[in-house]
Amino acid sequence: MKKKNVFDLNRISQEEYKQEEKIPLIVILDNLRSLNNIGSVFRTGDAFKIESLYLCGITAVPPHVEIHKTALGAENSVNWIYFSDTSEAVDKLHQEGYIVYAVEQVIDSIDMRNILLDKNKKYAVILGNEVKGVQQKVVDKCDGCIEIPQFGTKHSLNVSVTAGLVIWDCFKQLC
Repeated sequence: MKKKNVFDLNRISQEEYKQEEKIPLIVILDNLRSLNNIGSVFRTGDAFKIESLYLCGITAVPPHVEIHKTALGAENSVNWIYFSDTSEAVDKLHQEGYIVYAVEQVIDSIDMRNILLDKNKKYAVILGNEVKGVQQKVVDKCDGCIEIPQFGTKHSLNVSVTAGLVIWDCFKQLC
């Protein structure tokens, strides 16, 4: 097997990307503090054509050299909006007909292996702060919570890893 080089990958330009049809998924970052995690979510969002990324609270916004280190330019292709309050973003999405899920460990959460999405509906997923998770006041506004099952000794995953798993699962169901 021969590894593909950058020319073999035949990637589209940022201008072409902006014209591409996106999956009906908005990813909300609730008070992320790591610029590397933010950049990573931009890059994953680009890879799987999310509709938009909402950056909320203390979550840093582009342009920023530390976000760029992991986003590698995806901060220029993925549509993003800043909200000072995550609750306002959730309220806006509900008004626009989105189903909003927090990715959080809560009583009566939905096991990610059991989530079924409808291609005819619009969704948003909220990823929380690296230490505190999604704010309780934000969880209270959600239509439900998705939990990634874990079977080792740790109780959480890095937020960028969580983003990758959740966005990929949504992409498989919505594209």
